Amino acid sequence: MTAAEFREIALSQPDAVESAHMNHPDFRIDGKIFATLGYPDHDHAVVVLSPDQQEGFIVEMPRAFSAVKGAWGKRGSTQIHLPSVEAEAVAEAIRLAWKRGRPSGRRKPSKRQ
Repeated sequence: MTAAEFREIALSQPDAVESAHMNHPDFRIDGKIFATLGYPDHDHAVVVLSPDQQEGFIVEMPRAFSAVKGAWGKRGSTQIHLPSVEAEAVAEAIRLAWKRGRPSGRRKPSKRQ
């Protein structure tokens, strides 16, 4: 997985936009960050999952997924080592993060998502 592929998957989510936060590209839905690219370095990205979702990815793929250090990680911010992961796993993590970032009143995505 490359940074360009991560960006493409993130931006393929409905209404997702790219912005920046703390000098890193991020991806948002209605202003809420659901993913960040290039943190802590160019080989990594972060998705915002629930703690249970985070645990599932870490147990299944510990070389690719880990909790971000500190309180953010305890709340579900999950680091992805891009060279160690397949696109399908990243797409699933991004989809879950995007869904989590959607406002609760927002219409659910169509089945194709």
